[in-house]
Amino acid sequence: MNIEEYCGIWVFLEHKDGAIVPVSLELLGAGRRLADKRGVPLSGILIGDGVKGLAAEAITYGAETVYVYDDPIFYHYRTESYMRAVIACVEKYKPEIFLYGATSTGKDLASAVATDLATGLTADTTMLDVDAETGLLEASRPAFGGNIMATILCKKDRPQMATVRPKVVKALERDPERTGEVIEEPVELREEDIRTKVLDIVRHTVKKVRLDEADIIVAGGKGLGGRAGFEMIGEFAKRIGASVGGSRDAVEAGWIEHSRQVGQTGVTVTPKIYFAIGISGAIQHLVGMQNSGLIIAINKDSNAAIFQACHYGIVGDAFEIVPMLTEAFDQALREEVEHG
Repeated sequence: MNIEEYCGIWVFLEHKDGAIVPVSLELLGAGRRLADKRGVPLSGILIGDGVKGLAAEAITYGAETVYVYDDPIFYHYRTESYMRAVIACVEKYKPEIFLYGATSTGKDLASAVATDLATGLTADTTMLDVDAETGLLEASRPAFGGNIMATILCKKDRPQMATVRPKVVKALERDPERTGEVIEEPVELREEDIRTKVLDIVRHTVKKVRLDEADIIVAGGKGLGGRAGFEMIGEFAKRIGASVGGSRDAVEAGWIEHSRQVGQTGVTVTPKIYFAIGISGAIQHLVGMQNSGLIIAINKDSNAAIFQACHYGIVGDAFEIVPMLTEAFDQALREEVEHG
């Protein structure tokens, strides 16, 4: 492989219900930064049925070129059909870096493409950078159970690939004045070439916790000591209209369900306000909430790592401080009602 032949940053443009998914827009922002640092173009690849119109939207978020595979064979996501389109495009245009959202689709597709192309793939990346001179992608993620941050390089193969967690990078502001090129690629696949068929789509109607959409989160850790501690912060959360989250330790102890776990093995969140109560501040947790607008920590241990990551910290017993905060909010609400 002559890596000198590879140039440019690519983003896989995942879409759902007629719109590009947020993580792909976020990756266009990250890709724009990497491309500008390298002095190379930023492109997107869009695959689906009736999706050509989305290409213009990708350009408003930073893409210079969008390669489009638009055909009924791509109506449903299937690993094989999407993979063959991606590989054909990669072999034709040779990008040096290729980014995917760490969604179920992105992770499935990226791993299949990496295997077929025999290149490297960093999964669940939380930080991205690039060496301007060498073009090496610096993809960082927590490792060894979240105890250290590892930066992974792919020195010998191209494209360098990574799946990136939602909410860890920011999208650019949409600019309708941005211009770019849309290139429609030929589709040579036939339905009989694809070994899998989609027979039915079953949609679950169970309402799921969406911590990644919450404006305020009250999260608890092992410092709360048990379910009683989570009942306490649950009451506080109700008073201020917040969602409840938890650390991995709290989930593993059975004090809160996994769907509410914040961190590397849970969900990444960017609320306006994040309360970290009884949470020590391990890297595994920090990567999931460090981009919150305002972080308020409560912990008995004045040396807890969480105090290095918060905007405001309170050293003390959560079982004394949280009831005081709850009462303070109740008092403020009563005064607001009294004064109309």
